[in-house]
Amino acid sequence: MTAPGEEQQVSSGFVRSYVITGGRGLPDADDLSLVTLVTLAPDRQPPPSASPEVRAIWELCSGGYLSVAEVAGHLGLPVGVARLLLQDLNQQGHLLRRKAPPPAQLVDRKILEEVLHGLQVRFG
Repeated sequence: MTAPGEEQQVSSGFVRSYVITGGRGLPDADDLSLVTLVTLAPDRQPPPSASPEVRAIWELCSGGYLSVAEVAGHLGLPVGVARLLLQDLNQQGHLLRRKAPPPAQLVDRKILEEVLHGLQVRFG
């Protein structure tokens, strides 16, 4: 409680997305999808003027590959903001990326039936 005439300090751990991104628009989801894996390129040092969010990404990704969704989740950032920060690091040559695997293709039902028949003959 504050006494009459005394101001209460207002503080929050929340930082608005447009402050973190510098007011820039968010990148397309096509470039870095939720399942794209990222890690740090070897022998890289963090940028000298790195924001706290970029430093946190640096620490997270130094341990190996993480998906874009995992990076956003660990940092508590919206996915678009994490994508933008990761894209910046990628353009500066600090990140290695692995694209998402292609979607699975449907297998012919006849092949599956033949495999099932073969297993039934073999095992019972």
